[in-house]
Amino acid sequence: MQKELKVLVAQALPEEYTDTPLPLAKVEHIYTGVGKVNAALRLTVAIQRLHPDVVLNVGTAGTTKHHVGDILLCTRFMDRDLRPLAGFGVTWQQDTARGLEHLPWAWGLPVDGLCNTGDSFVTDANETDGDVVDMEAYAQAQVCRELGIPFLAVKYVTDIVGQNSVKHWEDKLADARRDLTAYFKGIGQ
Repeated sequence: MQKELKVLVAQALPEEYTDTPLPLAKVEHIYTGVGKVNAALRLTVAIQRLHPDVVLNVGTAGTTKHHVGDILLCTRFMDRDLRPLAGFGVTWQQDTARGLEHLPWAWGLPVDGLCNTGDSFVTDANETDGDVVDMEAYAQAQVCRELGIPFLAVKYVTDIVGQNSVKHWEDKLADARRDLTAYFKGIGQ
Protein backbone atom coordinates (compact mmCIF):
# COMPACT_ATOMS: atom_id res chain seq x y z
CA MET A 1 0.00 0.00 0.00
CA GLN A 2 1.41 3.36 -1.02
CA LYS A 3 1.70 6.09 1.61
CA GLU A 4 -0.21 9.33 1.32
CA LEU A 5 1.99 12.09 -0.10
CA LYS A 6 1.97 15.66 1.21
CA VAL A 7 1.45 17.97 -1.76
CA LEU A 8 1.91 21.72 -1.53
CA VAL A 9 0.05 23.60 -4.26
CA ALA A 10 1.45 27.08 -4.85
CA GLN A 11 -0.68 29.63 -6.66
CA ALA A 12 0.07 33.31 -7.16
CA LEU A 13 -3.34 34.76 -6.36
CA PRO A 14 -6.60 33.73 -4.69
CA GLU A 15 -8.30 34.45 -8.03
CA GLU A 16 -6.38 31.48 -9.46
CA TYR A 17 -7.51 29.04 -6.73
CA THR A 18 -8.09 25.60 -8.18
CA ASP A 19 -9.41 22.57 -6.35
CA THR A 20 -6.70 19.93 -6.78
CA PRO A 21 -7.97 16.60 -5.52
CA LEU A 22 -5.20 14.06 -5.98
CA PRO A 23 -5.52 10.40 -4.95
CA LEU A 24 -3.12 9.24 -2.26
CA ALA A 25 -2.40 12.84 -1.30
CA LYS A 26 -2.96 15.36 1.42
CA VAL A 27 -3.09 18.69 -0.42
CA GLU A 28 -2.31 22.09 1.11
CA HIS A 29 -2.65 25.38 -0.80
CA ILE A 30 -0.67 28.60 -0.48
CA TYR A 31 -0.76 31.91 -2.29
CA THR A 32 2.64 33.35 -3.09
CA GLY A 33 1.73 36.72 -4.55
CA VAL A 34 2.96 37.88 -7.94
CA GLY A 35 6.60 37.79 -9.00
CA LYS A 36 9.71 35.73 -8.35
CA VAL A 37 10.71 37.28 -5.01
CA ASN A 38 7.27 36.81 -3.48
CA ALA A 39 7.07 33.28 -4.89
CA ALA A 40 10.47 32.24 -3.53
CA LEU A 41 9.95 33.76 -0.09
CA ARG A 42 6.44 32.48 0.54
CA LEU A 43 7.17 29.03 -0.87
CA THR A 44 10.27 28.67 1.31
CA VAL A 45 8.31 29.63 4.43
CA ALA A 46 5.52 27.18 3.53
CA ILE A 47 7.98 24.35 2.88
CA GLN A 48 9.62 24.92 6.27
CA ARG A 49 6.20 24.83 7.94
CA LEU A 50 4.54 21.97 6.01
CA HIS A 51 7.44 19.70 4.90
CA PRO A 52 5.78 18.58 1.63
CA ASP A 53 6.84 15.58 -0.44
CA VAL A 54 6.20 17.49 -3.67
CA VAL A 55 5.41 21.07 -4.72
CA LEU A 56 2.97 21.73 -7.53
CA ASN A 57 2.62 25.18 -9.08
CA VAL A 58 -0.88 25.57 -10.53
CA GLY A 59 -1.79 28.70 -12.39
CA THR A 60 -2.35 30.68 -15.51
CA ALA A 61 0.08 31.60 -18.26
CA GLY A 62 0.44 33.24 -21.63
CA THR A 63 1.77 31.54 -24.73
CA THR A 64 2.89 32.04 -28.31
CA LYS A 65 2.74 28.34 -29.23
CA HIS A 66 -0.51 26.95 -27.86
CA HIS A 67 -4.19 27.89 -27.63
CA VAL A 68 -6.28 29.60 -24.97
CA GLY A 69 -7.70 26.80 -22.85
CA ASP A 70 -4.77 24.41 -23.27
CA ILE A 71 -3.35 22.84 -20.11
CA LEU A 72 0.37 22.11 -20.03
CA LEU A 73 2.57 20.25 -17.59
CA CYS A 74 5.94 21.97 -17.22
CA THR A 75 9.10 20.39 -15.89
CA ARG A 76 11.54 22.75 -17.61
CA PHE A 77 11.91 26.35 -16.48
CA MET A 78 13.90 29.37 -17.61
CA ASP A 79 14.36 32.81 -16.07
CA ARG A 80 14.13 35.38 -18.88
CA ASP A 81 15.54 38.08 -16.58
CA LEU A 82 18.70 36.06 -15.86
CA ARG A 83 19.21 34.69 -19.37
CA PRO A 84 21.38 37.65 -20.51
CA LEU A 85 23.82 36.74 -17.70
CA ALA A 86 24.35 33.16 -18.87
CA GLY A 87 27.79 34.09 -20.25
CA PHE A 88 28.86 34.94 -16.70
CA GLY A 89 27.92 31.52 -15.38
CA VAL A 90 24.56 32.53 -13.91
CA THR A 91 22.07 29.66 -13.77
CA TRP A 92 18.95 30.56 -15.71
CA GLN A 93 17.46 27.14 -16.54
CA GLN A 94 16.03 24.29 -14.44
CA ASP A 95 14.81 20.83 -15.38
CA THR A 96 12.73 19.17 -12.69
CA ALA A 97 11.58 16.02 -14.53
CA ARG A 98 14.08 13.85 -12.69
CA GLY A 99 12.61 12.85 -9.36
CA LEU A 100 9.00 12.90 -10.52
CA GLU A 101 8.92 9.28 -11.67
CA HIS A 102 7.98 8.01 -8.20
CA LEU A 103 4.79 10.09 -8.08
CA PRO A 104 1.67 7.92 -8.31
CA TRP A 105 -0.36 10.11 -10.68
CA ALA A 106 -0.99 9.70 -14.39
CA TRP A 107 -0.83 13.32 -15.52
CA GLY A 108 -2.25 12.62 -18.98
CA LEU A 109 -0.08 15.40 -20.45
CA PRO A 110 3.42 15.44 -21.94
CA VAL A 111 5.91 16.03 -19.11
CA ASP A 112 8.27 18.41 -20.85
CA GLY A 113 6.69 21.85 -21.16
CA LEU A 114 9.05 24.84 -20.89
CA CYS A 115 7.86 27.70 -18.68
CA ASN A 116 9.48 31.11 -19.26
CA THR A 117 9.43 33.13 -16.01
CA GLY A 118 10.17 36.80 -15.44
CA ASP A 119 9.08 39.74 -13.34
CA SER A 120 7.06 41.41 -16.08
CA PHE A 121 3.70 40.72 -17.69
CA VAL A 122 4.86 39.86 -21.21
CA THR A 123 3.02 41.65 -24.01
CA ASP A 124 5.59 41.32 -26.81
CA ALA A 125 5.70 37.94 -28.56
CA ASN A 126 9.32 38.60 -29.59
CA GLU A 127 10.41 38.38 -25.94
CA THR A 128 9.26 34.81 -25.41
CA ASP A 129 10.78 31.38 -25.62
CA GLY A 130 9.15 28.24 -24.35
CA ASP A 131 5.63 26.92 -24.20
CA VAL A 132 4.21 29.34 -21.63
CA VAL A 133 5.19 32.51 -19.78
CA ASP A 134 4.51 33.31 -16.14
CA MET A 135 5.96 35.32 -13.27
CA GLU A 136 6.65 32.74 -10.51
CA ALA A 137 7.46 29.15 -11.58
CA TYR A 138 11.23 29.45 -12.15
CA ALA A 139 11.74 30.85 -8.65
CA GLN A 140 9.68 28.02 -7.17
CA ALA A 141 11.64 25.44 -9.17
CA GLN A 142 14.89 26.93 -7.84
CA VAL A 143 13.68 26.81 -4.23
CA CYS A 144 12.62 23.19 -4.63
CA ARG A 145 15.90 22.24 -6.28
CA GLU A 146 17.87 23.80 -3.42
CA LEU A 147 15.72 22.00 -0.84
CA GLY A 148 15.59 18.65 -2.67
CA ILE A 149 11.82 18.61 -3.23
CA PRO A 150 10.23 17.41 -6.50
CA PHE A 151 8.53 20.25 -8.40
CA LEU A 152 6.31 20.61 -11.44
CA ALA A 153 3.85 23.14 -12.80
CA VAL A 154 0.43 22.76 -14.37
CA LYS A 155 -0.43 25.84 -16.44
CA TYR A 156 -3.69 26.91 -18.06
CA VAL A 157 -3.25 29.14 -21.09
CA THR A 158 -5.35 32.29 -20.62
CA ASP A 159 -3.85 34.54 -23.26
CA ILE A 160 -1.81 34.70 -26.45
CA VAL A 161 1.22 36.93 -25.90
CA GLY A 162 1.07 40.03 -28.08
CA GLN A 163 -2.61 39.54 -28.93
CA ASN A 164 -4.43 39.81 -25.62
CA SER A 165 -4.33 42.20 -22.70
CA VAL A 166 -4.32 41.87 -18.93
CA LYS A 167 -8.10 42.28 -19.22
CA HIS A 168 -8.27 39.10 -21.32
CA TRP A 169 -6.37 37.25 -18.58
CA GLU A 170 -8.89 38.48 -16.00
CA ASP A 171 -11.79 37.41 -18.22
CA LYS A 172 -10.36 33.89 -18.54
CA LEU A 173 -9.80 33.22 -14.81
CA ALA A 174 -13.19 31.55 -14.32
CA ASP A 175 -12.51 29.25 -17.29
CA ALA A 176 -9.07 28.43 -15.88
CA ARG A 177 -10.48 27.51 -12.45
CA ARG A 178 -13.22 25.34 -13.98
CA ASP A 179 -10.98 23.50 -16.47
CA LEU A 180 -8.08 22.98 -14.07
CA THR A 181 -10.42 21.59 -11.40
CA ALA A 182 -11.89 19.18 -14.00
CA TYR A 183 -8.37 18.19 -15.03
CA PHE A 184 -7.33 17.38 -11.46
CA LYS A 185 -10.54 15.46 -10.78
CA GLY A 186 -9.77 13.38 -13.89
CA ILE A 187 -6.36 12.38 -12.54
CA GLY A 188 -8.07 10.54 -9.69
CA GLN A 189 -10.34 8.46 -11.90
